Amino acid sequence: MPTVASPYHHGNLRQSLLDCGLQLLREQGIAGLSLRQLAERCAVSRSAPYHHFTDKQALLAALAAQGFSSMCEQLSTYVQDGIPSDEALLLACLDYLDFALQQPALYELMFGSLLWRDSDPTRPDTARFQRLGKDCFRQYVQLFAQRPGASAAHSLRQAQLLWASLHGLAKLALDGIFVKREDLGAIVRQALLVACTNDPSAESTR
Repeated sequence: MPTVASPYHHGNLRQSLLDCGLQLLREQGIAGLSLRQLAERCAVSRSAPYHHFTDKQALLAALAAQGFSSMCEQLSTYVQDGIPSDEALLLACLDYLDFALQQPALYELMFGSLLWRDSDPTRPDTARFQRLGKDCFRQYVQLFAQRPGASAAHSLRQAQLLWASLHGLAKLALDGIFVKREDLGAIVRQALLVACTNDPSAESTR
């Protein structure tokens, strides 16, 4: 039986498990990740991960929640640091695409149906994950709301349009369909020109 790694004795085994889980996710994808493999990778007993994650679903939700937490933290700097709103939006968009392209397996987990449509939202781990995902979206709404002349309703629609565009771009780039990665910056700027229209009449067309 593998020996228990020292992080357990320092009270940070959960984070060590998440770090190992992220590495396994990158190497083997969602289907290849298991609590048994996680224990082996972290050199702990097979029962140790179950003290922190009730099952694989809980582990996946925790990994995805960590991803959204990181994304939210970066977005909050653009909301709070007084960066001009249009520049902040551009930086937020480029960060989103960088995240998706650099961590494709985690991105797929965060935005896939497994933890959204196919997961029980009453589970605490799933509920926390979904709450963090929605918190990220609210940051985009806030970035639009900070623009001159913005309205709450229009900022919501703009953020929805932008996130849909970013998700589509990320998927196309990851799958190698039409979009070249070196063109993403120019495409994002064009998408922002569309999303940042301040014409309130756009609300009536939804």
